[in-house]
Amino acid sequence: MAAVRRRPAATAAADPPTRPPPADAAAAPDEPVLRPPNLRVAAAAAVLFLAPFSYLAFVHYPLDADLRGSILKCGAMSLGGFFIVLKLIPVAARYHLRRRMFGYDINKKGLPTGEIKVPEALGLVVGIVYLVTAIIFQQFHYAEDSIWLVEYNAALASVCFMILLGFVDDVLDIPWRVKLALPTIASLPLLMAYAGGTSIIIPKPLSPYVGLTVLELGFFYKLFMLLLAVFCTNSINIHAGINGLEVGQTVVISAAVLIHNVMRIGSSTDIETQQAHEFSIYLVLPFLTTSLALLAFNWYPSIVFVGDTYTYFAGMALAVVGILGHFSETLLLFFLPQVLNFLCSVPQLFHFVPCPRHRLPRFDPQTGLLTGTKDGNLVNIFLRLFGKCSEKALCIRLLIFQALCCVFCFWLRYMLTGWYK
Repeated sequence: MAAVRRRPAATAAADPPTRPPPADAAAAPDEPVLRPPNLRVAAAAAVLFLAPFSYLAFVHYPLDADLRGSILKCGAMSLGGFFIVLKLIPVAARYHLRRRMFGYDINKKGLPTGEIKVPEALGLVVGIVYLVTAIIFQQFHYAEDSIWLVEYNAALASVCFMILLGFVDDVLDIPWRVKLALPTIASLPLLMAYAGGTSIIIPKPLSPYVGLTVLELGFFYKLFMLLLAVFCTNSINIHAGINGLEVGQTVVISAAVLIHNVMRIGSSTDIETQQAHEFSIYLVLPFLTTSLALLAFNWYPSIVFVGDTYTYFAGMALAVVGILGHFSETLLLFFLPQVLNFLCSVPQLFHFVPCPRHRLPRFDPQTGLLTGTKDGNLVNIFLRLFGKCSEKALCIRLLIFQALCCVFCFWLRYMLTGWYK
């Protein structure tokens, strides 16, 4: 039997070496597997918040058939945005982890879940899908000579600018004093393109003392628009710190904005007012659906963190619809929890008293409960007022408070109708 011939060692050594795997492939085995999103929470929130809007738009008010068709068209595209976000977030999360854009959940420190790398800044996905959906929708709705098209594009430009600056903040960790300037820069397209009225109606009880029924503000109205944009973006950013709160509050507010818009369209006979609120619906509806998809990933326990990218994007999107929809006063009432949180936070934000980097409650790994600290924000104030609770329970309480404030806004508008303005 012939002996098996073997390759000499020298010849084997001369073979070309095996090529090393690429960096991304080498890192792949260490990537944690993301848990599936909590679609039950997203579905429950969608039914809870979209059902009243749908009833008012298609049953209660006799809206124009063309308007209903446009709302259905926008809703269908927004639903597509919801599923696209669900598909893209896991993909983007893996890329963020490879680039070491992750954090640890401080409110779970001491537990195994507190050692998991959670990808950050996933609000970027929502912002991009929202912009693409809104841009495509205008192709099917607005004519080239539409008077609303300029403001529509200016609104999207401001939102796009804010997404970019928010992502820059997530990457570079910009100081607080600089963060206040970011919304100012992002709102420039909106301010430059704004061609609407700059006057306000004087409340009827004050009209005899002022001697006017309408007051022209001119430049100061645009200054108010700028301050509103700065407040909305930063107020959502500081009313945060627990799983689901950032996205949850914006979902509640945007649902209230949708309901307010359809109520104003159904009760008003002024064409310009109806068009302004119709314009607002087309911007808020895709924002709500894409945010619901993010909520499925960010609900307790969070699979991803939304980052400043989302909070800035959400604040600017809501500010834009409030300004161009001409209901900035109502929008501020919807933001009542954020206003209270800001007022309570002023001493720490302006460093009158010491302000830690993260104004979070204390977590007890033995009981799994959160305890309020002396920090002046609603998260800790609720814990001090109502006692210790789990992170999930605290988020639900804060979102219920947000919803009650929106209901209070509707009640207040109803009570003051005909007397205030």
